[in-house]
Amino acid sequence: MTREEYFQRWSELHGGAHVTGIVKWWLAISFAISRPLVRIKVSPNALSILGVIAAVFTYTETRRDYCIAILALSLVSDGIDGTVAILSGKASTRGAMVDAICDRIGETFWALAFYKLGAPAWIIGAAWVFAFTQEYARARIGGLGDYQIDVVTIAERPVRASFLAVAIVAYDLKIAAATTLATVWAIQQAIALVMVMRSGHTRLSAPDSVSD
Repeated sequence: MTREEYFQRWSELHGGAHVTGIVKWWLAISFAISRPLVRIKVSPNALSILGVIAAVFTYTETRRDYCIAILALSLVSDGIDGTVAILSGKASTRGAMVDAICDRIGETFWALAFYKLGAPAWIIGAAWVFAFTQEYARARIGGLGDYQIDVVTIAERPVRASFLAVAIVAYDLKIAAATTLATVWAIQQAIALVMVMRSGHTRLSAPDSVSD
């Protein structure tokens, strides 16, 4: 499968989402990393589980200098499992379910790591709820039929990980920035949730929409 064919297949599996900008950049990196893994027959589900394990260690090792590398492993593992599934022809609804569950578990430990760095629990909790609801809305609306949400928000998973990464670096440099970063994350996550809900409302309000 060529890179362009992969982009097309990814778009089809994500409700016709446009492969442009930062999305295209991330998918190109994911494609390059995933090709060797497909050759040695690495399982997509194994990568999903590895992402969760790395997320757990991100929490337990939050205040260690090497934590940033563990966070990167968690994000990359969770990010390329879908690509490996597409390139190996193993994309399935069961795999998508495993991926979604692992993503939510992993993000829970990311939030706990943020709290461990000194961010207030209520801010982290709010941001996590906004993120969880955003992803639930995508899945729920998609489950109603051909209503995939193709909007790319300002607080997708790589952005969430980036906020935590900056907080980890700031902690290592003894800069008290956890609360500020968590607050900005929560605000962006709230905006992202509104973007998804508006997109979902538009799609479900179309003449051929289904009723609950």
